[in-house]
Order: sequence, then C-alpha cells, then structure tokens
Amino acid sequence: MTKLMRRYDPLAAARNWSPKSNGSERESMNITEIFGENTFQQEDLEERLPQAIWKDLEKTIEEGEQLNSEVADAVAVAMKDWATEKGATHFTHWFQPLTGLTAEKHDSFITPNQGGGAIAEFSGSDLIQGEPDASSFPSGGLRQTFEARGYTAWDPTSPAFIMENDNGCYLCIPTAFASWSGEALDHKTPILRSNETLDKQAKRALKLFDVDAKRVSSTVGCEQEYFLIDQEFFYRRPDLMTSGRTLVGAKPPRGQELDDHYFGTIQERVLSFMLDAEKELYKLGIPVKTRHNEVAPGQFEIAPIFERCNIAADHQQLMMITLKRIARNYGFECLLHEKPFDGVNGSGKHLNWSLSTSEGMNLLEPGDNPHDNMQFLFFFTAILKAVYEHQDLLRISIAHAGNDHRLGANEAPPAIISAYIGDQLADVIDQLLNGGAKKSKQGGLLGLGTPVLPSLPKHAGDRNRTSPFAFTGNKFEFRAVGSSQSISFPIVVLNTIVADAIDQLCTDLEEKVENGESLEESLGEVIREALSDSEDIIFNGDGYSEEWEKEAEERGLLNLPTTMDALPKLTDDKNIDLFEKHQVLNKREIHSRQEIWAEQYLTTLNIEADTTESMAKTMIYPAAVRYMNELADNVERIDGLGLENRGSMEMLKKVNNGLNDLNDALEELREIVLHSDDESILGNAAYVKDNVRPAMTKIRDSVDYLERHVADDYWPLPIYREMLFVK
Repeated sequence: MTKLMRRYDPLAAARNWSPKSNGSERESMNITEIFGENTFQQEDLEERLPQAIWKDLEKTIEEGEQLNSEVADAVAVAMKDWATEKGATHFTHWFQPLTGLTAEKHDSFITPNQGGGAIAEFSGSDLIQGEPDASSFPSGGLRQTFEARGYTAWDPTSPAFIMENDNGCYLCIPTAFASWSGEALDHKTPILRSNETLDKQAKRALKLFDVDAKRVSSTVGCEQEYFLIDQEFFYRRPDLMTSGRTLVGAKPPRGQELDDHYFGTIQERVLSFMLDAEKELYKLGIPVKTRHNEVAPGQFEIAPIFERCNIAADHQQLMMITLKRIARNYGFECLLHEKPFDGVNGSGKHLNWSLSTSEGMNLLEPGDNPHDNMQFLFFFTAILKAVYEHQDLLRISIAHAGNDHRLGANEAPPAIISAYIGDQLADVIDQLLNGGAKKSKQGGLLGLGTPVLPSLPKHAGDRNRTSPFAFTGNKFEFRAVGSSQSISFPIVVLNTIVADAIDQLCTDLEEKVENGESLEESLGEVIREALSDSEDIIFNGDGYSEEWEKEAEERGLLNLPTTMDALPKLTDDKNIDLFEKHQVLNKREIHSRQEIWAEQYLTTLNIEADTTESMAKTMIYPAAVRYMNELADNVERIDGLGLENRGSMEMLKKVNNGLNDLNDALEELREIVLHSDDESILGNAAYVKDNVRPAMTKIRDSVDYLERHVADDYWPLPIYREMLFVK
C-alpha cells in the first residue's frame, strides 16, 4: 500500500471556500446610483467650491493652466470635508513609482489643538505636496541611497478617491513623484508631459483644418486578462507565491483544446466574484463594460470604455488592485502574470489608443468615405509614420521578463512591430500612392445565412489578432502589452512618437503652404511622401507565419524577440533626442529607466532560478526518492516470490533516470549562477537570459517528466489539472 504523502485534498478547494458576505441577503446593484460614489468628481468640486474658484480649477483641468495657492486651499477644504463625511480618517498621496506598482503613505487628518483635543485639518500645501523617502524607490542612479528627499505633487486632472476597508477608509490623492533635483521618479509625470506635447502638436495640426480645440488628449481603454485559481493551490505552490507563474508543471491531458471555455457560461463562484469586483470598480468611477471567459481554462477578461490617458492609467492600476483584493474574498487568487501556466494561453492587456478633443471629436474616426476625410488621413498617416520610425521604442515599452514568455507564442502578437489597417484603408493608401484616392471600398452587408436573422453592416476591414498594432475602426489596438505591467510607459511612447510625427508633417505642410501651394494639394503631397516612406510597417497578413518573419527582415523591420534584445536600444541617440526634444524625459531619466528595467529583469530571473532550485531539491527530489524506495521494496518482494517484476523494474528505471537528469540540471544551474557576475546590469541581465533561463528549462523538463511517473499521492504540488479546472 502506498503511503499517502499528499498534504492537501484538492476537493477542499472546491468545498471549503466561503465569501466574506455569505450571500444570504442578495444586494441589488444600481450602477447609476453607485457609479463614482467613492470618487471626488468634478461635479462634487463644482458643487462645493465658490464659482470663481471652480472656474480657475476647471481651466487647470481642461486647458492645462497653472494652479494657484488660493484654489488649492479651497479644494483641500472641500476634499477633506467630502472624505470625512465618507468616514475617512487618513489621506495619502497615491503615486506610481518605477516599480510598476503603486505606493502610498497614510497621514491622519487629525491635528492636536491647544485645548488638548484634536481637529481635522487639511491645507492646500498638504494637498499639493508630500514628501516620501525617495531613496527607498528605484531611481536608476538618479538618486544616491543617502539622498532621501523626494516629492509627490497633486495631479488635479485625475480625481481623488476613497479606498474602503472593513474597518474604515482613507482618501487617495493621485500624484506625481519627483526627486529633490526635479527628475521624474514615476510613471505619471512622463504621461502628463507626453500629453502636453501631443496636445500642442495636435492643436497645431487642427488649425490647418480650421478646427479650434481647447484640448487634445490621447484616450485609452485597456482590456485586462487574468487567471483565477483557488487559494488552496496558490499557497501550496512556492513558485506562484514568489514569481507569479508555475516554474514547473506538466501539461494536463486536457487544456484549451476543446475551445469550450472561451465565451462559455461563467461559473457561479467566478460570476459572484466578478459582480463584487465590478461593484467596487463602479464605486471608484471606473467604467467597466465587458466581462467574459477567455481562451484558457481559468482565464477571464474585463474591459472598460475609453478615458483620458492619465486617468485610464490610474484606473488600470486600481483595477488590478481591486481584482486581486476581491478575489481573496471568494477563496481565489487572481494571477496577473503573462504566462502563469506553460502550454496554455497567457494573458495580455490590449491597449486601445485614440485621439480626442475636449469637445468630443475622435480624430481617428474615418467617416463614411475616408478617402474624402483628409483630416483623418493626416492623423492616421502620422501614426503609421510614428510606428515605422520608432518600432524599437514600441517594442521596448512592452519589454519585461513576464512578457518574454508570451510574445510570439502563437497566442499573442509577434515581437516584430507592424500595423494592421484593414482592406478599405489599404486600398485608400494604395490609391494615394498611385495618383490619388478616388473612392473607398464599401463594407456592404453581412448576410447571416438565414432570413430570420437581420443583415448587419459589414466592416470594410476584418480584425487581425496576430497584429501587434491594429486599426480597429476608430482607434488603434496595441495588442502586445503584458497583463501585469503598468500601461503608463506604452502610453508615453505612443503620445511622444505620434506628437513627433505630427510635428514633422505640420512643418512640411506649413512650408508648402507658405510657398504658395493650396492646402489640399500640399496635404496630398505630404501624406503621400510620409506613406511612401513608412508603408513597410503595414502588414495585413498572418503575423504568426514563418513567411512573415522572413518578409519583415527583407523589409528592414526590427525583430527583437526578448527584453534584453530590445532594452539596450532605449538609450540610442535617436531616442534620447526624441524625448528631450519634446521635454518628456531627459537623458538622465532615460538612462535611469534602462537601468531600473534591466535590474528588474535580472532580479526576476534570479528569484525564479532560486525558487526553481529550491523546489526541485526540497520538494520534488525527496518525493521521487520516496517513491523509488517503494518501487525498490516492491521489486525485492516480487523477486522473493519468484514472480516476474518487469513492470515495477521498468518504472523504477524511469524514475531513477528522471532523478539523474534532474541532478545534472541542478548542477548545471549552480555552475552557471556562480559565473554570472558581469560588471554592468545590462551585461549581467543578458548573461542570465542566455544561460540561466535555458538551465531552468532543463530543470523544468526533468521535473515535468517525474510528475508523469511518480505516484500521485507522493507528488507534493498541486498540478495543472487541479489548478485550471477546480473552481
């Protein structure tokens, strides 16, 4: 009889969970009533502020005018009163350091008075500026460890909000974070800077079309994919706890092959979690729109509608925080890693990006006849030009250790940046490049094959899931962003490169008009020249195919398959010149980010390597040895009875071979790690990518082989079959 070694009962994961609220009283959810109730919105400000103060603040929010101290003091009083009415006792400057996560330091509203009591105080200076310890956050050499001073600065364009807890709540004030010497130490500051230059260049272009816009901003809607597994499994997997992904684990007999999970009926426990999470998101003013089962078992998606880019970045961070927090109330762990399970689809974060004026005009709306819509074609051309000239920056913006497991894996776009534009726009561009656009392909109607179903308007361009950067009607979808990462730097890159392309096109256009050419004639020439230079970036075919990889090379497009292939290019002269020209990042800030991201990559892989080695030595190896002992005892007993023991002997040999392979792989990893001391962060990270990752793969192969041969009741880890399907 096999001794039962398993330390958990997988059925307990399905039986023993209980939500925080037992559901005995089902609460209805009125979205219109609760939406934004925990957010200090513009309507609240307008209601609580004197009209003159509100008008000044509105100019700051809508038109980017500088904030004065009188306005700040008035806002602080109104914000404090609103927050304390909600029950808040503390406030925090909520910011996004270069860790990719969020940070907060709580201060009480309470101040002692002379009579020995206490009063609630919150001034304009408290609102505008805070001072966390800058030396404790990654700075990439911008600050020495002994230089501690750093400042948070209120972002009035992003609304403050309340974060609730069972025992109370606190006020969060979205802020930027900078060093004492003024360099940006966060993700928000470059977003705000990049949107300023985009606003400047886009309004410059719109004036050529006789459009007077107060403000132009990039607008963003970001789909979020994630996995849910039972906490019972999560806490029994050291790899999930330390690195967010399974470092070992054999592919189950059934994964996503049946395609039955995608858009399938949402399981009751999961739906309960989703409803609760959405309620919290609505209260925070996050306009979530869509939820559904994704392709892989245990994988799901949530998506909001478009918002101004800096608010969308704040809300994306809040969405990830909320999903993870609410999941625990239902006995789940929410996994945001790009590839938590080998052999099944990973998770992305499709960043839908567009340009809109403060008056509500979408500058990427083609209209019924895009060949007549020269304003649309101007901005559309500028974006294609930007993507072509800055493929490296777009690839760098989504480069990190987790995304390396996903890109190019026939479940996500390839690492080669290209743009899908659809048949209709491809036809218009072809006409433009060959004498001028005269007509547009019409979409027509899409028949559904039965008279009881209505005919639907057919889009003139299909969708292409293999494209990293696809035009999808009135926006571009940057499909290569990783599920765990902040969307801020991808937004910064898109805003900056598009602003630069608009700048170049406007300069060419203005020069031609000044030389006596008509606007229409000049526009045609400028657009044709730009499209001719950048048409190689357009690809409407299968991005997964080997033929595309060869064709992309012939076109001269970059192929940067891993983070360490892409990241060194961040500090190329052309990239430093671009960011400095538009005052988005200076040279020191760019170098700091390169160092920080290389160090994060290196640290991530070192953690994974240490965890892999520890699990193999202390969990897998002992379990296999125990099972070998049982097999050896069985072989000896059968020999003593004079019976044939071929089956037991063969299994004993297989397990022994697996252990020998595992031992060799562990020794190889140890030798590699001992020699991974390069003088530079970039060099060390590249060494780890080229040597440590392959050694980890060998360990994984040996462990996964053993998982298929060691008795189930000896195996010490939850397996894929359980984690993916037990809900």
